[in-house]
Parts: sequence; C-alpha cells; structure tokens
Amino acid sequence: MQEFQFPSWVNKFTLLVIGGGLAVAGYLATCLFAGIHPSIINVGHQPKQPVPFSHKIHAGALKLDCRYCHNTVEKAGHAAIPPTSTCGNCHGGNRVKVDEQGQPVTLGVIQPESTLLTKVRESLEDNVPVEWERVHDLPDFVYFNHSVHISRGVSCVSCHGRIDKMEIVTQVESLSMKWCLDCHRNPEKNIRDPELVTQLDFVPKDADGNEIDQETYGKEWAEKLQINPNVSCSTCHR
Repeated sequence: MQEFQFPSWVNKFTLLVIGGGLAVAGYLATCLFAGIHPSIINVGHQPKQPVPFSHKIHAGALKLDCRYCHNTVEKAGHAAIPPTSTCGNCHGGNRVKVDEQGQPVTLGVIQPESTLLTKVRESLEDNVPVEWERVHDLPDFVYFNHSVHISRGVSCVSCHGRIDKMEIVTQVESLSMKWCLDCHRNPEKNIRDPELVTQLDFVPKDADGNEIDQETYGKEWAEKLQINPNVSCSTCHR
C-alpha cells in the first residue's frame, strides 16, 4: 500500500496557523492588559450616591473647607466620611442637638422640605448612617495615610482633582502604583504650603506676589519641609 504524503503546501499552512494563533493570542493579551489598566477601570469612576451631594455647590459656591466634612484628614490615615450630624448642622430642619458643653443648639433649616434630603432627615431621626458609595478605593494591600500627605503640603487637588467644580464626584487619577511612585520620586509638582492644601484654586506665587511655576515653588517648600519621600516597597505594602 502506497504511503500517504501531505502536499508541500501543508508545511506553509501549518506555519501560518501557528503564526496566526500567536498573533491572536498577542492581540487578546494586549486588549486584556489595556482593559484592566488603572487609567481605564478607575479614571471616570462615578458611583451613584444615596443622596445627591453637590461638591460644586458646597465646596465651590459656598467655599466650605474640605476639613469641615472630612474632619479627620489632618490627624488620621483615613479622610472620614462625614456623619449625618454634620449634614444636620445645615439641613437639620429646626432640630436641636446638644453641644460639647451640654448646651442645646438649634440645627440649620436650609432646604427643610427638599425630597432630595429625605434620607438625611431619616438618618437624623433614626440614628442610622447614610450608606455612601466609596469613590476612591485603594486595594486592601496598599497602605495610605492621609494625614502624612496633608501635613507635608500635598493638596487635596493633587489626588482628587477640582472637587469644587464637580456636581458628582468622579475619580480623575488612576491611583496606580506608577502614579504614586512618580509623585514620590518628583514630589515638587504637588508640594505647597501645608496651610493651603484645601485651597483648590491655588496659584503658586513668590514672596513678592508674582506667579511662578509649580516646580520652582514646590522645590522651595520641599526643602523647607525636608521632604524626601520613601520609594521602598514597605512604604505602601506593609
């Protein structure tokens, strides 16, 4: 019986199949890498909140300092989500609370009938916190301390963007490891007088009041504050 032999073109076809398979695998791997990159899956994150809180109104038009609501940011690792009692200071609807000295204080009556604030009023009545949705959420294996950065002159705007212009808070930075390391290696672009960290529309100026570039300004303050950020793995992965 005559032995069967594949035609010569099969050899080329086999190479084409293998090459095509590798090309498709490479393409899919590239798509997967791009699809899970922090700048793709994190930037633009904008969860719907149970109460439509507008930073554009509160931090922008009304000029409320970030620390009025996030009152632990200077002394704790986390920028605490404000309790409903903080909202009640303005939107309490004529309710009365007791201050630290034991004296009764009448809460504000701004928008007392607004249906948008129904959950705030219910929370004040029932003493059950509003379940806010986290916008900026680092992985559990990453250690980050807000107070350290605030005390060293890193502004809120460096990580969170112009919150005072946001109707709905949106993540504007990837918060990736590379992004953090870029800042630790060249912190000048994000350093300022620690007293001005919550001034979101800040413009760097010299002693004479003339505008200067951020790199020059930041370098001066980095030297004043003796800033030399650690870039070792143990800084964030403890």
